[in-house]
Amino acid sequence: MLVTVIGRGHSGTRAISQTLSESKIYMGEPLNKSWDLIPPQDMYEACRVFARYVKYLGNMKWDFSKVLTMDPDPDFIKLIESYLFSVLSSNSEKKGWKIPETTLVYPWIQKMFPDAYYIHWVRDPRDCILSGHMTDDLNDFGIEYDKSDDVRKNRAISWYYQRELVRSTPAAKRQINIRFEDMVFEQNKTIERLEQFLNIPIAKIPMRTDSVGRYLTDNEIHMYDFFKNDMLECGYKF
Repeated sequence: MLVTVIGRGHSGTRAISQTLSESKIYMGEPLNKSWDLIPPQDMYEACRVFARYVKYLGNMKWDFSKVLTMDPDPDFIKLIESYLFSVLSSNSEKKGWKIPETTLVYPWIQKMFPDAYYIHWVRDPRDCILSGHMTDDLNDFGIEYDKSDDVRKNRAISWYYQRELVRSTPAAKRQINIRFEDMVFEQNKTIERLEQFLNIPIAKIPMRTDSVGRYLTDNEIHMYDFFKNDMLECGYKF
């Protein structure tokens, strides 16, 4: 069984990676304090290879047709296999990995691992964009967009881009959608869903309620009109 997490940075993916690890799923090594598989450089470079085939149309619209129809670039495959060496070479029957940048290359990850279990993880974008992450500036990964001097807006566009990419990708054979907030406030129900999905016992880790709704004390802009459709789809009120 191979498991991975599809979710933007600062979506609380640490919680699901730790949960999987404590449920005796080998998550690769070494792991950092966010429970990401490191070193990440090969994954970062794989993201840049992927981005060569994404065309920016302007006005926050991207053409993903090439990446959705072609086979993964051979250079991409080599980089991913290198990044995942500890996972792919493991004899463990239950294994996986987590790093937010996986979301940036989701269509090709799904093509490489069609039988994997995909945990789609989302968090209220108003909380998600409060602090910086490696993926804030899409240009760093070769992705074109209308970059501005507003760091918070660039971060919000990155969140939106990743939602668009995932939405454009056909559903995986094995896929579950989970909200970070449900792991916090309805952990037992969420664990039950995960157990049914993965067919294994799932560990319960401590979750902090103060990690939800942090935007309420934020004095900067944290809501953008282009969030609205996704927020409605995910069940967030605004």
